[in-house]
Amino acid sequence: MSAAPVVNAPLDLAAWSQRHLARVEQALSRWVGEGAPAGLGEAMRYAVLDGGKRLRPLLVLAAEEAVCSGVAPDEAALRAQSDGAALRAACAVELIHAYSLVHDDMPCMDNDVLRRGKPTVHVQFGEAQALLAGDALQAFAFELLTPDDGSVPPAVQAVLCRLLARAAGSAGMAGGQAIDLASVGVALTEDQLRHMHRLKTGALLQGSVMMGVACGPADAQAHEALSDYGAVMGLAFQVVDDILDVVADSATLGKTAGKDAASDKPTYVSLLGLGNAQAYARELQVQAHAALARSGLADTRALAALADMVVDRTH
Repeated sequence: MSAAPVVNAPLDLAAWSQRHLARVEQALSRWVGEGAPAGLGEAMRYAVLDGGKRLRPLLVLAAEEAVCSGVAPDEAALRAQSDGAALRAACAVELIHAYSLVHDDMPCMDNDVLRRGKPTVHVQFGEAQALLAGDALQAFAFELLTPDDGSVPPAVQAVLCRLLARAAGSAGMAGGQAIDLASVGVALTEDQLRHMHRLKTGALLQGSVMMGVACGPADAQAHEALSDYGAVMGLAFQVVDDILDVVADSATLGKTAGKDAASDKPTYVSLLGLGNAQAYARELQVQAHAALARSGLADTRALAALADMVVDRTH
């Protein structure tokens, strides 16, 4: 991959996101729940479609775009293959996220009734169907990553599956949720809280970035820098989530506000205080931009804009 001049022109994040989200929404609508029996497809589609920020898919697509920013114009076939793999990865990571929300909201976990501004899946369809919908979404995520039409090289399929499995499993999201459930009413240190959130929330966000990286030609320098960026982004997202749980209302959030405090869960606000938590979020924003600067990539504008969006968001 030849070196390319660094792109400094401003990025219109709204337009960029709209373009990429249209692809993701169209693909999800086409793929999710197709042929599922006995009302299962309806529950799967309810869990995934028409809601959410889609941050994880956007991180996949932004990272793939960044590592491909130096690909020569005459390598159109390579870019098309990378784009196709990234779209599948973007949808797969959103399916894992959606399944986790379905299960987290159930009475045996967080027992929540509102998600993305509408009744949670178990409220709408019953607990058994919600459990099955989550199971099916998790399995379908890996099916999406392993097409048999030759569009994604087998080696890339393997890397994508490994990254997603690790981010979602006991070393990632599921492990973090286990720590979270075990920490209710427990006074955690800042290091313990950071570890929990790096697993529970951060692993899938970092995994999203690295799945995008795996779709394109990234050298060691870019790989390391974007891994650091993803880790910082994962932590920043959770810090801001903790802040919003205190300062925003349920209508704005699209989910139940104040639930962390009501459940006596440790958060960055309860540990650091609101002002210090807000300052920490800004510090992580600076670290994310610094990681991108180390990447050596020609165009990281979308990743930079997403970092700003995460810290500045109001819901």
